[in-house]
Order: sequence, then C-alpha cells, then structure tokens
Amino acid sequence: MDPRAEFEKATGASFFLQIGDRKETEHYLRRQEWLDQQETVLRLEHPGEGNMNQVVRVVTNQRSVILKQSRPWVQKFPQIEAPVGRVLIEARFYELINRDAFFRQFAPQVFGRDPDNYVLLLEDLGKGADFTFIYQLEHTIDATHLEQLMGILSHFHHLKFDRETVEDFPDNLGMRRLNHQHLFVFPLAEDTGFDLDQVQPGLQDIALPYKRDKKLKENMQELGERYLSAGPCLLHGDYFPGSWLKIGTEVKIIDPEFCFFGPPEYDLGVMLAHLNMARTHPEMVSEAREKYQEPAGFDEKLRRKFTGMELIRRLIGLAQLPLDLQLKEKAALLKEAREMVVN
Repeated sequence: MDPRAEFEKATGASFFLQIGDRKETEHYLRRQEWLDQQETVLRLEHPGEGNMNQVVRVVTNQRSVILKQSRPWVQKFPQIEAPVGRVLIEARFYELINRDAFFRQFAPQVFGRDPDNYVLLLEDLGKGADFTFIYQLEHTIDATHLEQLMGILSHFHHLKFDRETVEDFPDNLGMRRLNHQHLFVFPLAEDTGFDLDQVQPGLQDIALPYKRDKKLKENMQELGERYLSAGPCLLHGDYFPGSWLKIGTEVKIIDPEFCFFGPPEYDLGVMLAHLNMARTHPEMVSEAREKYQEPAGFDEKLRRKFTGMELIRRLIGLAQLPLDLQLKEKAALLKEAREMVVN
C-alpha cells in the first residue's frame, strides 16, 4: 500500500501533504480558508530536515508559511509507528507559551489547525539552519546564543498556569512511551539488530559492557519511570540542537512534539548532555548555566541522571547524531555517563 492510501485508510483524512503537489496543496488551503482571495501558491519548499513529521514551506505571492502534517508513523523512519495526533499537541504547546510575550520572539505562531487531517499552519520563522553544526570539531556555539537558549529554557520552567490549564493539557503519553523506548530501553538492549560498528568501528565492543550492566539497567528503569510520571513544569521535551534554529543572528525554538508537564531536570539534563557531546567549553557552559534559574525543588542529582541517560542514548542507542568524536572520547563519555546515572 502506498503512503497516501495507508494514511487515508488509517485516519480517514482527505489531504496528504507532499512537496510535489502544489495544486492540491493550494486547493486544500482554499478549502480551509487559509488563503486570501488574491493569494496563490507559487511553490513548495523543504524548510529543513524533519524527523517526525512532513513539513513544507508554502511560498505564495504574498508571504510564506509552514504546513506541518503528522502521520501514524515517523516521517524519517516509516517503519516506526507514532501517535498521529502529535501535531495537535504541539499546537497546544505553542498557543500556551505564546500567551507570554517573551516567547513570541522565539516560537512560531499557530495560524490554523485542521484536526481532521492532522495539519498545522504555522508562522514561517525564516530560512536558517538548526544547531547540529555544533557537533563538528571546527564549530562551536556562540556564547550569546547559548545564554539565550538557557534563558528560554529557564522561562519555560517558570511559566505559571492555573490548575484547569494544567489538567486540560494532554499528557502526551503516547509520544512519551515511544520516546521512553529510545531513551531508556533500546540503548542497553543487546538484541536490537543495530550494529554500532556501522556507526563507528569498535563502538559495538565499547558498548557491550554497558548493555550487560545490571546496576545501570536498574537505574535506567527507575529513571524511565520518573520520565513517564507527571511533574510541575511545562517541558519542551526534546530540547537539543535539532530543535534550536539559527535564523540570521536570532535563535528560535521548534518541534515540541514530546512536550508535557514533567520534571524540569529532564529538559536541562538533555541540553547539557548535547553541549558535552559538542565539546562546548566548560567555562562557557558554566556561565550560561547562570541564566537558568532553578525552579523550587530542583534536584541536581536527578538532572545529572538525565544528562547521563541522554549521553548513553545518543552514543550507543538508535538515535545517532553527526558527532565528530573519536572512539576514545565516546568511551570516556560513556564512563562518565554511567557514573551520572548510577551514582
């Protein structure tokens, strides 16, 4: 079955977003009344590499906008099933944070949503690139951008909502359970069928002791339960360089598909793990960390555990990154990560 037919059968949707279907996309936008009467679609573009969803930039004779559609699978890996309603939860996240004027500088506005076809119409933040370039040896993150990103995260975790808003926000457990497997289970499983030597020769042998480490697995299981539980703060849920955009000299935040109300230590722990893998200078990280104001009850030990988890997940799990690290550097990071999780 072709992807369109499979999508329509699974969801009952009538629109399938594809970058090659300019006319169909224009007809769809008109049916949704998302175009002005004199507005026509000139072309469709790839705004960047999307992992979870189909994302298209729509350029009209008046403006450009972003169309985003989620499907019952991961866009980059169609063999992996995923909750189809995730873009609707993403829309809730954007609408919630954009009540705060601070975030309107950094996150897109939601111009429209179509729950029948699992489509969002979003503000186009502009042409740029994500921050995955910082993993490369010859690059680093600018100190000003790092401080901005840390300040944004701090602001996320200090947003205050009434009880009704918190209770009404989706728990996003479908996405979190999917993520849980990649965070806490697959990295330490021996029988995934994923040969780490294809990533880097010798990595499989380095990973094996960790995959057979009972104490590490027990701690990861406990940490996974903490991740699946509720918490006091609104989290982005995937706060790493792939979700940070550099548009000119500005920083933007996108792709909160894994958002939920949870422990703030998770977001910060993930962020610090990626700065570590990108070889960011410790002094720069320390100075930027001062921009993060810890919420009441913040647990630094729990933050370290989440940092260790993310290091393990990215080094020997399935969700690999374009890391420019030598094998001995990965071995040292894995050793450090284990200590973070276990101790």
